Amino acid sequence: MTMPDGENPFAKRASAEHADDLDEELELTFNDDGDDQLTRLLDGAPDSGRDSEITGRRDYFRELFRLQGELVKLQDWVVHNKLKVVVLFEGRDAAGKGGAIKRITQRLNPRVCRVAALPAPNERERTQWYFQRYVSQLPAGGEIVLFDRSWYNRPGVERVMGFCTEDEVEEFFRSVPEFERMLVRSGIILIKYWFSITDEEQHFRFQMRIDDPIKQWKLSPMDLESRRRWEQYTLAKQEMLERTNIPEARWWIVEAVDKKKARLNCIDHLLSQIDYQELEHPPIVLPERERHPDYTRASLPAEMFVPEVY
Repeated sequence: MTMPDGENPFAKRASAEHADDLDEELELTFNDDGDDQLTRLLDGAPDSGRDSEITGRRDYFRELFRLQGELVKLQDWVVHNKLKVVVLFEGRDAAGKGGAIKRITQRLNPRVCRVAALPAPNERERTQWYFQRYVSQLPAGGEIVLFDRSWYNRPGVERVMGFCTEDEVEEFFRSVPEFERMLVRSGIILIKYWFSITDEEQHFRFQMRIDDPIKQWKLSPMDLESRRRWEQYTLAKQEMLERTNIPEARWWIVEAVDKKKARLNCIDHLLSQIDYQELEHPPIVLPERERHPDYTRASLPAEMFVPEVY
């Protein structure tokens, strides 16, 4: 199929994907006056005359900045009230979990909000109680922990790839409701998200990673094998959602084919799950620097300095 402007459908999608990558860099450059900066930037941006796209990007940024401001208020509330918050992010490879996590943590204090992304278990961990290595990552009072994949590896990737037995999967399904109820009874706020994408969208995102040398590191042999086993993952996901969707810790599905909408929807929903309020902070006054007449700044050897190539 030939597009009117000579682009094929994949090239058109790829162009939009590259624009999204640039937007990620732009997000980091804006401060609290991001709205004005954004208007100046996009008003002068050469977007091939696509006014609707410019407006869409501007709306996305504005809403993202607003939601991130609310996340800062939530963070203050969590610290003030010594809340313990755990958020699980699950979904297929390339579903956009990492992008959503990045937007949540982007402007938060890493001492308050941290990400737990555990590697495959080592020999010792494989002999432990299954949940043991995840328990060590749980928050203390005043902390938020975002799990980029979690104990749900067992009924998902481990099951589909044959890294565990069906008996172990069945034991997981028996144990996990009790485990999560115990977490909730202990005072942990537990929120579980599944990022949902289509077969076609995952294919496109994998192809983008193959074609982009900067992104190829994201594509592991396990990812490629998971692509082949799409239907097995679907069956495993369906059973997992059915058997672990408990009233104390229910699943929430994030429609994630549109990355930007998925991020905004996820953050907005996360904010709605905790009844927080904005706290008043005393004004911060920068103290005057002390100055002493005998103070001199010592000179350092030139070879200690990084060369100023730029």
